[in-house]
Amino acid sequence: MFRIKTFNAISPRGLERFTTERYQVGDATEQPDAYLLRSHKLQREATPRSLLAVARAGAGVNNIPVSDYGQQGIVVFNTPGANANAVKELVLAGMLLTTRGILPGIDYARSLGAMTDSAEMHQLLEREKSRFAGSELRGKTLGIVGLGAIGSMVADTALALGMKVLGFDPALSIDAAWRLSNAVQRMENLASLLARSDYVSLHVPALESTRHMIDAAALAALKPGAVLLNFARESIVDPAAVLQSLNTGRLGRYVSDFPEPELVHHERVIATPHIGASTEESEENCAVMAADQLIDFLENGHIANSVNYPAVRMDRTNGATRLAIANENVSGVLGSVLSVLADAELNVIDMINRSRDTLAYNLIDVASRPDDAAINAIGSMAHVIRMRVI
Repeated sequence: MFRIKTFNAISPRGLERFTTERYQVGDATEQPDAYLLRSHKLQREATPRSLLAVARAGAGVNNIPVSDYGQQGIVVFNTPGANANAVKELVLAGMLLTTRGILPGIDYARSLGAMTDSAEMHQLLEREKSRFAGSELRGKTLGIVGLGAIGSMVADTALALGMKVLGFDPALSIDAAWRLSNAVQRMENLASLLARSDYVSLHVPALESTRHMIDAAALAALKPGAVLLNFARESIVDPAAVLQSLNTGRLGRYVSDFPEPELVHHERVIATPHIGASTEESEENCAVMAADQLIDFLENGHIANSVNYPAVRMDRTNGATRLAIANENVSGVLGSVLSVLADAELNVIDMINRSRDTLAYNLIDVASRPDDAAINAIGSMAHVIRMRVI
C-alpha cells in the first residue's frame, strides 16, 4: 500500500482518485511515499527517507526545495495548464477594469444611495457618465511575456476580441509553439515588445533568471501609458521600479495578483489577493492532475510534468519486473547497471534512459525479479541516487 501525506485542503475530486485498496491518504500519514499539497512551504519540513515524490496542485513550486529533492531522488511534479483558464479569465478582467471606468463608476453609483427620486437619479447619471468613459480593447496591442499554457490561452482570447498580439518567450517549448496561434507576432526581445504594447501581461515562472525581469530599465522601454498585468509571480516585478514609473506617468496602470505594501494604496494600481487560480474548477483540475501523476509514478515509474527530472514513459511488459533508477547524469552508470543484470542472468526486455541537467532517470523491465544481491549492488553503485523495484 502506498502512503500519501496531504497538506492544505485538497479538492475531494483529486483525493477520490486514490483507491482505498492501494492508498492510505491523509494529513497525519506517517512514512509517506509521496506528498500532495498546494501552497504549504516544505522548506520547513524534515524530509522522511520514505519520500519518493511531491505533487504540487498548481504551477508554482517556490514552496518546494526542488533542487535538494532532486539530489535525493525525490521527483517533484506540478500541474501546468490545469489552472490556465482561471488565470486567463482574471487577466481579461484586469484589462477590462483598466480600460473602462468600471470601478470608479461603481463607487459613484453607490455614493448615490441616499437619493430617493428615480428620475432625478437618472438625469444625474446622464450628466455625469462622461466622467467614467473608457476605451475598447479591440484594435489595441497586447504583449504577452511567456507563451506557455496560460500565455497561449490569453493570446487566443485577445485575438478573439480583435486585439493585436505580440509574444516574447526565449524558452518557448515545442509543445507550446504548436499551441500558439500563427496570428501572434513573435518578438526577438523584451524591450521591443514593451515599446509596442498597450497592455503587457506576464506569464513566466519565478526563477532566478526572471527575478525583477520588469525593472527600471524595462519600464523605461515601455510604451507611455501602457498597462502592466502581473498574474504570474510577485518576484518577476520590481515594486520600487513600478512605483517610480507610475509616479512619472510612464506606466499607466498596474494590475497584480500580488499586493505589495508600497503599491496597494496607489490610485492607479488594482491588486487582487492571489486569486488567479482560485476557482472551484481550477482547484479540481489541479488536484486531479496532481493525483494522477503521483499514481502513475508510484505504480509505473512514469514521470510527466516534473520540474526536476526528465519526462519518461514506457509501456509495461506483461509479467516483467520494472526497475526505476534515479542517478547523477554522468557516463557509465547505465552500463554498470546492465552489467550487474547480466551477471545475475536477468534478461532485459525493454528500457529507456532520459536525462535533465545533472540528473538522469531510467526504466528497465527485466524478465524476473532481481535477487537482493543484485538490487543492493545497483542501489549502492556510485552515482545512483535511488532505485525502486516496481
